[in-house]
Amino acid sequence: MLYHLLYSLHEQISFFNVFRYITFRSIGAALTAFLLVITLGPHFIAWLKSRQIGQVVRDDGPESHYSKRGVPTMGGMLILAAVVFTTLLWVDLNNHFVWLILAVLLWFGAIGAYDDYRKIRKQNSKGLGVRGKLLLQAGGAGGAILVLYLLPGFDGQLSLPFFKEIRPDLGAWYCLFAVLVVVGASNAVNLTDGLDGLVTGPVVITGTVYLMFSYLAGHAVLASYLQIPHVPGAGEVAVFTAALVGASLGFLWFNTYPAQVFMGDVGSLAIGAALGMVAIITKQEFLLAIVGGIFVMEALSVILQVGFFKVSGGKRIFLMAPFHHHFEKKGWQEPKVVVRFWIISIVLGLMALATLKLR
Repeated sequence: MLYHLLYSLHEQISFFNVFRYITFRSIGAALTAFLLVITLGPHFIAWLKSRQIGQVVRDDGPESHYSKRGVPTMGGMLILAAVVFTTLLWVDLNNHFVWLILAVLLWFGAIGAYDDYRKIRKQNSKGLGVRGKLLLQAGGAGGAILVLYLLPGFDGQLSLPFFKEIRPDLGAWYCLFAVLVVVGASNAVNLTDGLDGLVTGPVVITGTVYLMFSYLAGHAVLASYLQIPHVPGAGEVAVFTAALVGASLGFLWFNTYPAQVFMGDVGSLAIGAALGMVAIITKQEFLLAIVGGIFVMEALSVILQVGFFKVSGGKRIFLMAPFHHHFEKKGWQEPKVVVRFWIISIVLGLMALATLKLR
């Protein structure tokens, strides 16, 4: 919005020429989203308390989590609102990629909101059924991916980290692969959201890495130099990722231990899906498994735990899954688990950036 309103005045007032630069608008988006969440956070938390929208804790979880019952949840609504408003404020509204990401963000946010609502209403941690949730997720992701695939110039080629010359083309099968990426990322982020601030830190790191890749993918010269896929228009996605990073940092102010508010499924499902869409648009799908390694490990721990439990007749690999609870069961204090997972996420983010040169 600001891009269209103010950049058109750059011939009369030279200062407004800065609005043509994605870097300037990305910084503006990050700061705007951060300030919005920081400013509105206390009022939003108070509103959640007045509505008795409190956390429902699983009965079989760690005993230390019982004290979290009743802590305001669904704080992800504030993140989504800040991200959408900020993105529309700073982005080029003619960019198709951004609209698709926002559509996916809001669709998955609606699924998460309904899931949270059912948990709060029934006062149990089950929420929406797995089959129904996956169908809704796959339907929304499938629609967005189909539109994306039909856009002129978009193809089904994959980009493999560390291998610059290997670009397998999946053709129309790319749509199915992309849906799996979006749905998988959404649920992996959701599974990670189990401790105070645990998911927010890796989201900030992953968003920052993809902010850089979005900008580079949209810049023909830099993309050619670094030998990564050039995706015309992908640069504007950097504005969205900057808004997501800023809003997540603001939310972390209230979500850090001991948390004043939780993100809820409305936030984690939406953010994970949006990151998946960003990975697909920038043609860095497999990079998400590196920079988002924490999310992958959390999801795998659940899959392995459930699978081994069924095959072995009741035995477990971890003391509890997702595996951040495993470390709690071993006696680690919650802040130690969170910070160490953040450290791992930072290392993985650096590894992801290293792929820019190691190709």
